[in-house]
Parts: sequence; C-alpha cells; structure tokens
Amino acid sequence: MEQHELDARGLSCPLPVLKAQKRLRALAAGDRLVVLATDPKAPGDFTAFCEERGHSLQSIDETGGFFTVTIEKKG
Repeated sequence: MEQHELDARGLSCPLPVLKAQKRLRALAAGDRLVVLATDPKAPGDFTAFCEERGHSLQSIDETGGFFTVTIEKKG
C-alpha cells in the first residue's frame, strides 16, 4: 500500500473531486490518496464520491484552514 498526495487547495467544486478521481484511476487497489482542499463543500463531495464509487473514506480533518481527505482505493 502506497500513499499519494493531491494538493487541490484553491480549487472550487467540482475540481477537487474530478482531480482525485483521475489520480485514483492510476493507483493500485489499497493505495491511499490524501487530498488537501479548501473548498467548503469538500467534505460532502468526497463523502458522496466515495459512496458512489465504492472507495473507502478513511478520514476528513480540518486544520490550518483546509481539509485533509484520506481515501483508500477500492480493491
């Protein structure tokens, strides 16, 4: 399992999710993607995205004025 990071700070909905979706396609099953996002809709958007796509939403934290979203790619 590898961990990758995507900096989507400053991007508005739906760009953070679209960029994460593209990045996840290139990852192996079980890999984790950590997304940094400032969009206030990010928690809801990533929750819905993971539910729809079957990925595991590991955590959503808000610190330092941005969200850190950790997603594990489905197997």
